[in-house]
Amino acid sequence: MKKALLTIVGALTLMVTMSGCGYNSMVSLDENVKSKWNQVETQYQRRSDLIPNLVNTVKGAAKFEQSTLTQVTEARAKATQVTIDPDKLTPENIEKFQAAQGQVSQALSRLLMVTENYPQLKATEQFRDVSAELAGTENRIAVARKDFNEAVQTYNTKVRSFPTNLTAGMFGFKQKAGFKAEAGAEKAPKVEF
Repeated sequence: MKKALLTIVGALTLMVTMSGCGYNSMVSLDENVKSKWNQVETQYQRRSDLIPNLVNTVKGAAKFEQSTLTQVTEARAKATQVTIDPDKLTPENIEKFQAAQGQVSQALSRLLMVTENYPQLKATEQFRDVSAELAGTENRIAVARKDFNEAVQTYNTKVRSFPTNLTAGMFGFKQKAGFKAEAGAEKAPKVEF
């Protein structure tokens, strides 16, 4: 009887200790990071879904280099192939994801620059609508990335703080990587008319 009572008291003590060391809050923060990552992916998917509309609108209104449209389409295809399991948010995986999305951004920038030469295209309602949707999506991506980075910061702070870091180490909670600015982002783009 004493042994059973000691086992129950020991289990309760262990549960209280684990709770006091932040295990449950680490689980909650980890799930928040995963949720924020899903929002990032959702916004990139929204952009990816808008690209065919933009490409078709441009195709229908302007006859210019097919290579620009091909680059946009290829970048979109490559970007949709790069996915990350939220449990594997390592700096390397985030970098791969960001590089693929960066190619889409560059291709879209080239497409939008080329359309500057087609005033009749800019005047079409469909192009304006798709461009506005795309601009809104880029803003949503920025917000989702900011929210994700804030969730990662909160999680990493918890995982690295004492005594929670002891519990984190025992249960495999590791620091997660956030988004970083792309190389060269500190330089303002050169605009020429």
